[in-house]
Amino acid sequence: MAETINGSGGSLRNGYFTRTRAGVSLLFFVNGLMMGAWAPKIPFFAKALSLSEANLGVMLFVFGMGSLLLMPIAGLQIARFGSSRVVQMAALLFIPTIVGITLVESLWAGTIAIFLFGGLSGAMDVAMNANAVEVERSMRRSIMSSCHAFWSLGGLVGAATGGLLIAVIGPLAHALLVAGVALILLAIARPMILVDRPHPSERRQRARLPLTPLPWLIGMIALFSMIPEGAILDWGALYLGNELSASTAHSGFAFAAFSLAMAAMRFAGDLVRDRLGAVATLRLCTAASFVGLIVAGQAPNVTLALIGFGIAGIGISNMVPIAFSAGGNIPGLAPGIGLSVVTSLGYSGILFAPSVIGFIAEYTSLSAVYTAVSLLNLVVLALSGLARHADRAGAT
Repeated sequence: MAETINGSGGSLRNGYFTRTRAGVSLLFFVNGLMMGAWAPKIPFFAKALSLSEANLGVMLFVFGMGSLLLMPIAGLQIARFGSSRVVQMAALLFIPTIVGITLVESLWAGTIAIFLFGGLSGAMDVAMNANAVEVERSMRRSIMSSCHAFWSLGGLVGAATGGLLIAVIGPLAHALLVAGVALILLAIARPMILVDRPHPSERRQRARLPLTPLPWLIGMIALFSMIPEGAILDWGALYLGNELSASTAHSGFAFAAFSLAMAAMRFAGDLVRDRLGAVATLRLCTAASFVGLIVAGQAPNVTLALIGFGIAGIGISNMVPIAFSAGGNIPGLAPGIGLSVVTSLGYSGILFAPSVIGFIAEYTSLSAVYTAVSLLNLVVLALSGLARHADRAGAT
């Protein structure tokens, strides 16, 4: 039976540190795997419901609304029951939804299915980040960046294998296979998950979002860090193809360059943060993001744009993990409550900003958009001192 901690970061065995870190890393991988597997299913989902591009956009908006509505609810439950219980329940409910979105045949069923898929994905996201914060406290070292690297790795596996599997065995068999693998990985992770309990003061907190500005300001760091990520994910290929005359084969390299750099740096990010501290690391990463987006936006050719996107990936890689870690270590606030605010604001950037960017780009250009988006990093730099709360994970 797994040991428990009381939220104060009590001393535990070094071997247990390895198990709990492996457990939470597997949770991140499972969530990323599910999200990666969803990407190649989108065309089949749209075809099954006869959705136009505009209607598919509405459905993706419902996905985002599900995430933003269930994230705060998950945060409140974490404050009551602890992250380990909530993450296991959220994961068990989330995994079957990949099958649900495959079986839908009506518009209403599709709306409900994608709302639950997005909502439970967000709930699991908040809970696994809260559990990672608790593991950081117990280990007295940073692990958040590597956890997010495992999410990126899971997303890469899910996306890279999804199209091939769907073509070979069909959409339903693919969904069942993904759900089965995810359940097996969850079963492996379950005995290794750090079992945490809230402080008594956290149990007494009323079920409402915090009025103190600190979590909202840290959430702004996450928001302005994730908007560029969404801009590159959804518009990078179009930018290379339409404005820099890249071939179809090369147009997908924008996000590839960005994501490979981001994943690699996330595995190294914890070591950098432990050496330099969260504030200095955030400032260096923000500067790299700023430079990379400027280079990409002003690039005269594809090669220089890809270099810019790679530099931006190096920078953005550790900005979000630091913001999440800081949100889970706000003094006097339950980790789940702080994280629900930070994650909700952060993910709103990647979920909704791309649609706004499309509207702006229609009247200007994507080159101008990437150049303008780089300025958001100046806001992050202005708020970077708040990243000091992320260092509480190693100080408690």
